[in-house]
Amino acid sequence: MTRNEELFLRAQKTIPGGVNSPVRAFRSVGGAPRFFTHGEGCRVWDADGKPYIDYVGSWGPLILGHDDADTVRAVQEAAAKGLSFGAPTEGEVELAELLVQRVPSMDMVRLVSSGTEATMSAIRLARGFTGRDAIIKFEGCYHGHGDSLLVKAGSGLLTFGNPSSAGVPADLAQHTLVLDYNDAQGLRDAFVKHVKAIACVIVEPVAGNMNLIAPKPEFLAAMREMCTRHGAVLIFDEVMTGFRVGPGSAQGLYGIKPDLSTFGKVIGGGMPLGAFGGRRDIMEQIAPLGPVYQAGTLSGNPLSVAAGLVTLKKIAAPGFHEALAAKTRALVEGLAAAAKRHGVSFSAQSVGGMFGIYFAPTPPTSYAEVMACDKEAFNRFFHAMLDAGFYLAPSAFEAGFVSAAHTDADIAATIAAADAIFAAG
Repeated sequence: MTRNEELFLRAQKTIPGGVNSPVRAFRSVGGAPRFFTHGEGCRVWDADGKPYIDYVGSWGPLILGHDDADTVRAVQEAAAKGLSFGAPTEGEVELAELLVQRVPSMDMVRLVSSGTEATMSAIRLARGFTGRDAIIKFEGCYHGHGDSLLVKAGSGLLTFGNPSSAGVPADLAQHTLVLDYNDAQGLRDAFVKHVKAIACVIVEPVAGNMNLIAPKPEFLAAMREMCTRHGAVLIFDEVMTGFRVGPGSAQGLYGIKPDLSTFGKVIGGGMPLGAFGGRRDIMEQIAPLGPVYQAGTLSGNPLSVAAGLVTLKKIAAPGFHEALAAKTRALVEGLAAAAKRHGVSFSAQSVGGMFGIYFAPTPPTSYAEVMACDKEAFNRFFHAMLDAGFYLAPSAFEAGFVSAAHTDADIAATIAAADAIFAAG
């Protein structure tokens, strides 16, 4: 038995499923999860001492790679001064100023401790601001595990949803309307039918939680048009895309200005940190200025703020995002070319430093198309790549991430390994 297997058996005695976040359990792909001991650059080492080139990057935050020296030093220096105060610090102000400067749609921002906290707070704020209850989300988009968001689509396009998790009251779920991603007309129809009830529309502007799905331009444009026309709040969930797909995040990439935005992952540089912000008139409804309550003991934690400041400053270097996007394109183009050489039904695409791979002839554009991909083919590919020393997300329904620490040689080695696997059938 390997050390990874031993740890997994041990963990299952005291931790539900042996993991502290479900996808880590490898339930989708089978086998025992890898327990990591350390990381450096684009590599991680598991409990058996085996190295992997990592394309998960802690699910997106590690845009600079593992163990970035400047980030680690900043956290160490902050820790030496105190782990938490529950009081304001200058670092919080500096990070807020930096976020407002980098994201033109945000006049004000509130720091929190996670992406889930950011999205649930943004939705509460939108409801408080509009005085309405209903929210629109899109099937396959994940916005954290807040009750209002754990809802699947009903049987019809405009059917209010049923809970997709036990413990979510049906009375709460009925206020969540689930539509098809990339369906602009479906969105317009929803506003016609429910316009007086809709407080907000929340969307991943680039979906990353049903694998990578790029938005159709008319989809985001219709969203902005409908929310403006009918007084609803448009929320871009940029927890995953924020500063990952470009220097201005997805909203800068696609030229759409949301009313509220949520951030996480990259802005914490690998430490727990989230944020939500937007128009001043909306943000001023948050306590202590307004009636919408939100609070958090560890919000703006000095260690997380220190890591975030270093990360955001380093990725602002000229050409950083262009180089990251080019590296990611080289990866997906190389993988697709290798599959084509061997007659494998496979496609891939990227947006900035995010990528998706699909065992389907063309990249999907909706949740239904993602579900039609060959999941078993992905599972076989995942394990073959894992055996070869490449760590991909352990699910056919998750995006992948490239970091600045990945070299051209790392990309070439990944493509070569995939080529050999495709050749072997």
